[in-house]
Amino acid sequence: MTTTATTPATTTTRTAGSGIAALLGFGVAATAAASAATMIVAAAGHAAGVSLDVAGAPIPVSGFGVLTTVFSLVGVILAAVLARTARHPRRAFVRTTVVLTVLSLVPDVIVDAAPGTKALLMFTHLVAAAIVIPVIARRLPA
Repeated sequence: MTTTATTPATTTTRTAGSGIAALLGFGVAATAAASAATMIVAAAGHAAGVSLDVAGAPIPVSGFGVLTTVFSLVGVILAAVLARTARHPRRAFVRTTVVLTVLSLVPDVIVDAAPGTKALLMFTHLVAAAIVIPVIARRLPA
């Protein structure tokens, strides 16, 4: 007589909710890092003599952080939506956010500001994108 003992296989599944929660958590952390980085870049630029005046009004250094936070959180929400709806969420997110980053440079080019100010504004957009996009993309399914 032969006896076969079987043990139930243990599998770990990631539910959509837990994946989204992790995505949101990392997205918020990346947003905070990007906001701090853009404020540091703006403060360093200002300390180096770059004007923060746009159309005759100064942009406060904290304004860089606030706008970075707002638009980065829009990106996090976009990622969460794409994670649930897109066939290839990572690819869709990266393509979309790269295009949006390029488009975000257009107002900086046409704004009434000194060339150094325009360059600093564009650089802060690129700094924020370089921080937020990869962090979020790594948490999306390919």
